[in-house]
Amino acid sequence: MKRLGFVGGAILFLVLIVVFVSSPLFAVERWRMTSTWPPSISLIEADQAFVAAANQLCKGRLEIKFFTGGSLMPSYEVFDAVSKGTIQAAGDWPNYWAGKDLVFDTLGSYPMGLTPIDYLLWIYQGGGQAIYDEAYGKFGMVYLVTGVTPMECGLRSNKPIKTLADLKGMKIRMSGMHQGKILKDLGAAQVAMAGQEIYQALQKGVIDAAEFSSPSSDWGMGFGEVTKYWAVPGWHQPASVMGVMINKKVWDKLTPDLQKDLKYAAKAAALEFTTKQYYDGIEFTNKFIKKGIKITTYDDEVMNTIEKLAAKHTAESAKQSPLFKKSIESQMKFRKAFERWRDMEGQFGFGFNPTVYPDVK
Repeated sequence: MKRLGFVGGAILFLVLIVVFVSSPLFAVERWRMTSTWPPSISLIEADQAFVAAANQLCKGRLEIKFFTGGSLMPSYEVFDAVSKGTIQAAGDWPNYWAGKDLVFDTLGSYPMGLTPIDYLLWIYQGGGQAIYDEAYGKFGMVYLVTGVTPMECGLRSNKPIKTLADLKGMKIRMSGMHQGKILKDLGAAQVAMAGQEIYQALQKGVIDAAEFSSPSSDWGMGFGEVTKYWAVPGWHQPASVMGVMINKKVWDKLTPDLQKDLKYAAKAAALEFTTKQYYDGIEFTNKFIKKGIKITTYDDEVMNTIEKLAAKHTAESAKQSPLFKKSIESQMKFRKAFERWRDMEGQFGFGFNPTVYPDVK
């Protein structure tokens, strides 16, 4: 009887352990995450790198199931979906949401604005993360940066573009609210168009020129097949920040350790994605050249004019959105503090110093 009592007690003890371990305290948190990008666009690699790192670091505590862009909902719906909690997380490019607040037009890219190294330094060391927290926080989200692309390629067209006269009258597919204002001042017309539509629009002559992203992305979009010229530099987007939006209520339920691990995962993704985008640029630029694409460079008049126009429109927008003004002031403070060291770095550094700063007072 004593032996049976011992065995019964042992069984009961094991049952209690199983029940305890399978309780909510030990349950694996499960998320769904989607992306702004379809599989054909290499920018999705930032999201994929984050999910891979997060699932590895958070193994047994959090599991993220990833869905490519467009598979759960149209890409333009991901912001509201995360904000409302319909889905826990989604990868994005902040400028897509400038219609919700102008500040977003400074957080993903900006004409004649921050370079990739500028963005990384500003976000991680110069107070930039606080601006993202405030901007996305207004809509009930947390934001983690997962990568930065190099300078956008520039314009792809079937005629050489070097001067202000060359740009006048052109219909140009280009993203960004402020980029559109600058094009209008230059006598060109901005055409809004989804990335997937650009190839046919160039092929059929619906537009005269287009930009999209990095050399690897542009190659994957087939632009080498429907254009002959490539105008540089990509003044409209000196860099592009990628990140993941996370519903704040979902985030706040996580333990501090899980939150910390997700931040580490985002930084790991940023390192992997950013360096890969840069390195891929070498290979795919050479592919365009071998394809026969001719590279042209804007003259000084074009670049000086665009820099002044960017400063003018920045000052105007600063009067419309307090958070836009706060973001630009933070970026300007960083750039001014960096000026002397950047000059000292010379050819051994990244980026440039503006000759014109917008008056946002």
